[in-house]
Amino acid sequence: MNLLRTAALTLALWAPGLAHAITGDEVLAKIDKNLTYEARESWLSMSVTKSGRAKTYKMHSYGRGQEEMAMEYLEPARDKGTKMLKKSDDLWMFMPSVEKTQKISGHMLRQGLMGSDMSYEDLMEWSKWREDYVPTVLGEEVLDGRKVYKLELKAKDTTISYPRRLVWVDQANFVPSKQELYALSGMLLKTWTMTEVQTIEGREFPMRMVVADQLQKGSTTEIHFEKVTFTVALSDEIFSTRWLER
Repeated sequence: MNLLRTAALTLALWAPGLAHAITGDEVLAKIDKNLTYEARESWLSMSVTKSGRAKTYKMHSYGRGQEEMAMEYLEPARDKGTKMLKKSDDLWMFMPSVEKTQKISGHMLRQGLMGSDMSYEDLMEWSKWREDYVPTVLGEEVLDGRKVYKLELKAKDTTISYPRRLVWVDQANFVPSKQELYALSGMLLKTWTMTEVQTIEGREFPMRMVVADQLQKGSTTEIHFEKVTFTVALSDEIFSTRWLER
């Protein structure tokens, strides 16, 4: 019996919390609960840096649940009035320079949003992790002084943009602090960090995101949320194709 107790104590010391281990699906569910909202309105900036040169955009964004998102570009002047609408798996963009609405589909989804390191497909797949991936908790680590869960997400089929993701999830607020996005070959394609988490109307939200293309040296996209609210009434009109050309 003493031998059994010693073995149990040793196991507890080496694997604290094992008896109450969290599953990968439970972590993803908590991420969804924190970052999914009934309604959201935000004002943000996006700075795209390529070969040492930066271009900054200002946007006004709306979101409703996991399926609907609308965004309008406010600056710079040449892009003012450009609008984007996501509804479920469909994505449209209105370009005021040609007064035309175009549906983004096929290979176009993998292009960078306004030349950024974030693709249109990234926007489409962000809320579908539980649907697209099989998650495994690899362990616990400390990242920037905070305890995190390290997850491996493996795609359920070959149509997913990133067949493998490594995700570090803050244990306190369940924000994915860091991601590494891999190709089927195992090559690292992008890194994605979320920082400057603030409590907004009872919800933990990252105010800064940085996406870096690992295949293009010096190519980064930084997003800053300047104002975010979740207590807003949004009309159905915003999430219609009529809104794009209004």
